[in-house]
Amino acid sequence: MIKRFIIAFILLVVVCGGIVGFNLFRDKAIQDFFANMPVNPVAVSTFKVEPITWTPKLEAIGTVAAAQGVDLTVETTGIVKEILFKANDKVEQGQVLVRLDDAVQKADLEAAKTQEALDKQALDRAVALQKRGVGTDATLDNARASWQTSISQVAKLQAVLDQKLLKAPFSGTIGIPRIEEGQYVAPGNAVTTLQDLDTMRADFSVAEQRFPDLQIGREVLFGLDGDDMPYKGAITGIDPKIDPASRLASARAEISNPDGKLSPGQFVQVRVVLPSEENIIAVPQTAVITSLYGDYVYVVRPAAERKAGAAAAGTEPAKEEAAAADAAKPAEPAKADDKQSLVANQVFVTIGRRSDGRIEIIKGISAGDEVVTAGQNRLNNGSAVFIDNAVDPSKAGQPGSKSE
Repeated sequence: MIKRFIIAFILLVVVCGGIVGFNLFRDKAIQDFFANMPVNPVAVSTFKVEPITWTPKLEAIGTVAAAQGVDLTVETTGIVKEILFKANDKVEQGQVLVRLDDAVQKADLEAAKTQEALDKQALDRAVALQKRGVGTDATLDNARASWQTSISQVAKLQAVLDQKLLKAPFSGTIGIPRIEEGQYVAPGNAVTTLQDLDTMRADFSVAEQRFPDLQIGREVLFGLDGDDMPYKGAITGIDPKIDPASRLASARAEISNPDGKLSPGQFVQVRVVLPSEENIIAVPQTAVITSLYGDYVYVVRPAAERKAGAAAAGTEPAKEEAAAADAAKPAEPAKADDKQSLVANQVFVTIGRRSDGRIEIIKGISAGDEVVTAGQNRLNNGSAVFIDNAVDPSKAGQPGSKSE
């Protein structure tokens, strides 16, 4: 009985050992197969990192207004007698635009001028009599007072008459008439608008964090879209108070408008040009990948460097010796046609500012590194790659770029 039990136990151990051995052999064979299976390199486009001159820009949205612009109205009530302008006329300062019915005021002014002339004659006679000694001082004083009163009355009536005329307060472009001849108008009724379109201004706001970047006289570019900014100007005013509700700081810039295409009330893109900075490391935006663990790029390096790095972290002595031997050999320069010699290494980076399709890299890579700009979705850390820059998405849309 005991002998049978021993034989059965031995057979069970042999069967279990065979099964375990077979599984280990199978796993080792599969591992060796995949380890020795050639990996097809992935085509990627790259960008060589070099220090550049970085010109930071402050982007904002603004509203255009005329440097001088008003809605004109009359000073007094009356009936419109003449409209002396047409829409979009260029008018000069002091030019008469609208004349109200002023017949009564003209008659009053003529009567006052006649009285002023009569009082002047009375004064002259009083002065002559005073010189001959037959006139009194009281008579002379009364004559002089009457003449001064008449002069004041003439000036007053002249001012009343001038109020019947609407004149241009400055030179500019006149708008559409909003009145008709024969219409009764009163102060407050808008007659038309007058805008000086030669020089414009733009009001815009920036975040409070960028408030120190605003300085009087700093150059500003303007345009109807961010790709074309043909208008230039300079900051002329900065609001010293930050809006506590929006946390925005307001600024005003003056714009030259030589072609007259900018109109008051128009929306514009604003770009404040900041001082240039030298030796800045920046890469195309397409090279940076954002993940939950941080921002990273793929750096293309020769496979020998990858093997040397893996050997330094290895655990098997044989692999360490082989990797050390490989690392001792001088690394050959990377070649675009050597599809088996390049690998893509994942490198985490610290990013900074963005401008003109590029991202500033504060930490992580250095000048001379070659980063992947397209094809990252097929890469893993250590993937074999080959460079194909026939199509570079980082240059798409830039002047002079061509896509094949």
